[in-house]
Amino acid sequence: MVAPLLLKNGRVIDPANGLDGIRDLLLVEGKIAAVTLPGEVDGPAGVETLDLAGKWVVPGLIDMHVHLREPGQEHKETIETGTLAAAAGGFTAVACMPNTKPVNDNEAVTQLILAKAAARGSARVYPVGAISSGSRGEALAEYGEMKQAGVVAVTDDGLPVVNSQLMRRALEYAGNHELLVISHAEEPTLSQNGAMNDGALATRLGLRGIPHVAEEIMVYRDLALAQYTGRPIHIAHVSTRESVDLIRRAKAKGVAVTAETAPHYFTLTEAAVDQYNTRAKMNPPLRRQADVDAIRQGLRDGTLDAIATDHAPHSELDKDVEFDLAANGIIGLETAVPLTLRLVREGILEAGGMIALLSVNPARILGVGGGALSVGAVADVTVIDPEKEFVYGPEAVHSKSVNSPFLGWQFKGKAVLTILAGRVTYSDFPG
Repeated sequence: MVAPLLLKNGRVIDPANGLDGIRDLLLVEGKIAAVTLPGEVDGPAGVETLDLAGKWVVPGLIDMHVHLREPGQEHKETIETGTLAAAAGGFTAVACMPNTKPVNDNEAVTQLILAKAAARGSARVYPVGAISSGSRGEALAEYGEMKQAGVVAVTDDGLPVVNSQLMRRALEYAGNHELLVISHAEEPTLSQNGAMNDGALATRLGLRGIPHVAEEIMVYRDLALAQYTGRPIHIAHVSTRESVDLIRRAKAKGVAVTAETAPHYFTLTEAAVDQYNTRAKMNPPLRRQADVDAIRQGLRDGTLDAIATDHAPHSELDKDVEFDLAANGIIGLETAVPLTLRLVREGILEAGGMIALLSVNPARILGVGGGALSVGAVADVTVIDPEKEFVYGPEAVHSKSVNSPFLGWQFKGKAVLTILAGRVTYSDFPG
């Protein structure tokens, strides 16, 4: 039994219901019982009351692109530690990529992930299955089996589907099972052995570069296939200016495409890898300032539909090596809110737009619950203090790994209360 909770005087930002104003929110038995003007409801006997004046009360955040590493790489992350980090970042749900060991391309792995999440998770976990068996790009995985087991989408994230005929069949087959195809857009003969963005800095550092066209060629192909098949496609971790332009033009033509980017792509440039900083090494790599500006514009004008962290934990053994040998990826669940709040303060996003990108749209794209604070809905709620200042240090990291380029940064704005089905899963709230 979950105790009733009354959240008073917060700024309720609920884009799905067109609400942005000071309200009280009553949570009873894990559901939203009332959304009222301040003082209009007292709640049942035994209700706990929190005064959230100055705070934002929003639908639980949903990260549609994370790597939880379990099964097979528990030294980097587990479902327990990954969802703890999610809750600490304000996320009530995450969609986990299939590049586990073994790959999540079957019912058994999907069921294992869901069982672990049910037993020890601090957030909802939505498994994403593989496009191809073993993510080898040779034959389609069994979508019907995985769908029945609980996957919400399919992708070979981390590896591109090079075979265009296989990608076409994936769109058709997944569509028959009402599963979204998520594209990892990378042309591997162009990106092969690359370590960072191709350009003058890569030359100066003596590192092989990954040209921006390696992403854009595959974005173009997958948009063309989506148009040809009439099936929806989602483009993951968009990082370049031309990718944004391609998606914008495809949407104007009526192609059923959605797209995401990550906070590091609208915050950092390739300069972050100077001095061979492996904590800023990722794939796709950090790009130029022109690309950062284009990503921001894409978020502003709706070309990009969602912000996802691509949370990719690695051990120090994977990162504390020569740059060429270091693993790609950074953790991101606990820094997404403060980094995105920067866009609000800069006038690039409205507060409601930020919540749409982090909650409403991911729920819609994946076809899962959440994204709204409707009466009767499950009480997944995030409380954000937009003025809270903190230093993001290793001691504050809830993930099992600490591979972040943002360690030591001074931030303003933080998720201070995360509520899953009426139960507090994370609190940085006085008292």
